[in-house]
Amino acid sequence: MRLTRYSFLVPALLLTLAAGAQKIVYSEPARDDNRRTTFEVIGKVGANYLVYKNNRGRSYITAFDNGMKDVATEVQAYLPEDRLINVDFFNYPDHAFVVYEYQRKNVVYCESVKVDELGRKLGDPQLLDTAHINAVTNNKIYSVIGSEDKARLMVFKINSRNKSLYRLSTVLLDSSLRELGRSMHNIPMEERDDNLGQFQLDNDGDLVFTRFTRVNDDNIGQASLFYKAAGSDSLYVSDIRLDKIFLDEIKIKADNPNKRIFLTSFYYTKRRGNIEGFYFYVWDKATKRPVLESATALGDDIRREARGDANSRMAFNDYFIRNIIVKKDGGFLIGAESYYTTSRLNNWNRWDYLYGSPYGFGNYGYYNYSPYNSWYWRNRYNSNQAVRYHADNITVLSFDPTGKLQWSSVIHKNQFNDDADDAISYQVMNTGGALHFLFNQDEKRVQLLNDYVLTPDGAMTRNPTLKNLDRNFDFLPRYGKQVSARTFIVPCYYRNYICFAKVDYTNP
Repeated sequence: MRLTRYSFLVPALLLTLAAGAQKIVYSEPARDDNRRTTFEVIGKVGANYLVYKNNRGRSYITAFDNGMKDVATEVQAYLPEDRLINVDFFNYPDHAFVVYEYQRKNVVYCESVKVDELGRKLGDPQLLDTAHINAVTNNKIYSVIGSEDKARLMVFKINSRNKSLYRLSTVLLDSSLRELGRSMHNIPMEERDDNLGQFQLDNDGDLVFTRFTRVNDDNIGQASLFYKAAGSDSLYVSDIRLDKIFLDEIKIKADNPNKRIFLTSFYYTKRRGNIEGFYFYVWDKATKRPVLESATALGDDIRREARGDANSRMAFNDYFIRNIIVKKDGGFLIGAESYYTTSRLNNWNRWDYLYGSPYGFGNYGYYNYSPYNSWYWRNRYNSNQAVRYHADNITVLSFDPTGKLQWSSVIHKNQFNDDADDAISYQVMNTGGALHFLFNQDEKRVQLLNDYVLTPDGAMTRNPTLKNLDRNFDFLPRYGKQVSARTFIVPCYYRNYICFAKVDYTNP
C-alpha cells in the first residue's frame, strides 16, 4: 500500500534540489518499506531504475522512472519466502539477471531469472548449479562475480569439509548466462591458519584469488596468487615473496587494459606493529611473472595530514583500503578510510575486525562470502553489545607504475553512530573527469550530504552542500550505486521509512 499525500505529506520528498553541478530527486516512501526492509539498488534498465526489496520474506522489484516515481512494483514470486539464502543482481541496458540461491530439503539450488525494465520475469528460472548439504543453513554456499565489462559472470562454491584440501567448483557464463565451461580444482590448505582471500574475474573470464597464512591469527606472513585462465582446467600458483614484512588485508584488482593483476595491502615490519605503508604486487598474465614487487613507506607529511587524533607513527593503524582504481598507464589510485569501533566492554582490535577477511566458515562445510557494502548481509555481524562505530578521514593516494607516490589528498571528516554503521562511511562516484566522494557529516545536529570532488591532478574541492530538509531525513551513501556515467542512486531514511534519491551530475 502506498502512502497518500493526504496521510503522509513530506515537502522535502516532493522537491527537486539543485546545488552547483548536482540535482537530486527523491522517491516517495511506501508504507511497507521501513528500516527492516532488505534492499539492493540493481541499476538502470531501459529508462527505469530498478530496486530490489524484501519485506517479511516476500521479494519485490520496484521500477522508478527518471523523476523517481514508482511506475511498477512486481512481486518476484519465484523467490521462495521461507528458504531464500541470498540474491545477487547484474543489470544490462534492456534487462537484468537475478541470481539467487535457496534450500529445498538437503539441496541448495543456484538459479537465475531474467527481468525487464519493469521488473517483470522473462521466462522460466534457469538452474545454474546445486550443492548437497546435511542440514538447514542460512549461510551462503555460492558466490557470483562479474567482470568489469559485464561480458563474463562466474558462479563458484568452495567445499571446505576437508580442512587441508579445499575443493573449488566454478561455472563460467557469458553475458546471456550461457554456460562457457565448468571446472573443479583442489586447493591445498597446509597450514592451520591458511585462508582464502578476495576473488576477481577479469574481462577475459580469467579467475584470480589469493591464499594467505596469518601468523597467530593476525598479520599475514605468507601469501600466494592463484590464476585460472578461462579456457584452462588448471590452476597456476605464484608465491608472493615477503621479505621481512607482514601484510594486513590483501586487496586484488584486475588491470584489464594492461592484462595484469594488481594486489596491494598495508604492510608492517613487525607483527602487530604500526602500518608502515603499502605493499604492491603486479602480476603479468602473458609472462606469468610479477612486474612489480614493492613496499612503499608513507612519509611524515602524509602521516601528519591523515592521522586524525593519532600520533604520526600510528596514523594509518585504523585505516582500511576501500577503493582501487587502475590507471591506463599502469599506475594506480588507492582510497583508504579510518574506521574503528569503541565500546565500554571491549578494546578496539584491528585483527578481530570483521572486514579483515571477507570469507568465513559456513556451518556445513562450505566457505561463504559476505561483501562489505551489501545491505543484504549487514545485520549478520551486528553485536548486542553497546558499540559506537567511527568512520573518520579518507586518504587518497596516486602511485606511478613503479609504485612511487605521486600525490596524496586527505578528506577530513568525523562520523560516528551507535549500534549500527549504516549511515557512516562513504561511496565514490566516477564521472570520468573527476571522482566524487559522498558521505554524511553532522553539522549543528543536521545531517548534511557532503560531496568532495577529486580531479586527476590530486586537487580536492568541496561542492556546495545539500542540506536535508528534515531533521529525520538521512542518506545511506555507502549502500548507494552509480547507475550511469553521471547518475547515482542512494537509499535514505525518512523517519521510519526507506526511500531512494537520484543524484545527477551535469558537470564533472
